[in-house]
Amino acid sequence: MRIAFGLAALLASNLLAANTAFAAPKDLSGTWLTGDGRAKIRIDRCGPNGGNACGKVVWLKAPVDEAGAPRTDVKNPDPKKRARPIIGLSLLDNLKPEDDGFAGEIYNADEGKIYQVSLARESEGELNVQGCMLKVLCGSQTWTRVPDVNQQAAAAPVEAPTKKTVKAAPAKAPAAPAQ
Repeated sequence: MRIAFGLAALLASNLLAANTAFAAPKDLSGTWLTGDGRAKIRIDRCGPNGGNACGKVVWLKAPVDEAGAPRTDVKNPDPKKRARPIIGLSLLDNLKPEDDGFAGEIYNADEGKIYQVSLARESEGELNVQGCMLKVLCGSQTWTRVPDVNQQAAAAPVEAPTKKTVKAAPAKAPAAPAQ
């Protein structure tokens, strides 16, 4: 009888663990190319015990403005924040786990507005992003996973080395060992 109760308890705990695993949202960590291809957002775990999701801009297709200066948060309603560079700007802050994804707020630097957002992985390489204003006007797009490298630095032009004639130094005889 004790064995039967022990097996039942073990089975129940395994089922509970399995159900919990299926209920947990998929990890969003990684770098994602936005649906329009204009930015890459790095999402990492954050918050209490790493249970939330945060994201910041790590790459822009057009990182500088017409004057050649780095793009800044010029549409921000707070004049004190308008000089913040877009690269490094936090867009997603402490999104909470919800059903099969994460939900919270996203900052849209193009408009200087905050929207309600929900993020859910569609596959290993695709992230569904749905944003809403007033929970009525909603839109969605799919972000695509990209490699986690510093794409902005890699996109900077590299100057070709100039050719210089270097005279070879005459070879020296090896020094005699110390005695």
